[in-house]
Amino acid sequence: MPKVDQDLCIGCGMCENICPEAFELSDASKAAVKQNIPSASKCVQEAADSCPSQAITK
Repeated sequence: MPKVDQDLCIGCGMCENICPEAFELSDASKAAVKQNIPSASKCVQEAADSCPSQAITK
């Protein structure tokens, strides 16, 4: 399951745009992982690779 480092996340929303089935912005305007999302999903990897602050890990 992917993880978002809240200290690194800048809340740009790119992960949510790339992979809305796995990511959403929290009330604190930081990325959050939705429940029960497999790390193997292609868009999760694309979101991780596209994260400008490299806050997403699998």
